[in-house]
Amino acid sequence: MLKAAIVLLLLATVVSLFSGLFFLVKDEGQTSKVVNALTLRVSLTALTVALIAWGFYTGQLGTAVTW
Repeated sequence: MLKAAIVLLLLATVVSLFSGLFFLVKDEGQTSKVVNALTLRVSLTALTVALIAWGFYTGQLGTAVTW
């Protein structure tokens, strides 16, 4: 469940990235849509990092490093 939430947040971050690019090209910086897309992207990234940290803290996520 946690891994699915992390993947969905990463996909939403990529969608926000391309929507910001679209607004940058289409509006040429005339509106604040690019800033809103950046704000959303930063928020989604912060939430993703927080979920990953929480997953490691609770033991739901782990590493499989053999060394």
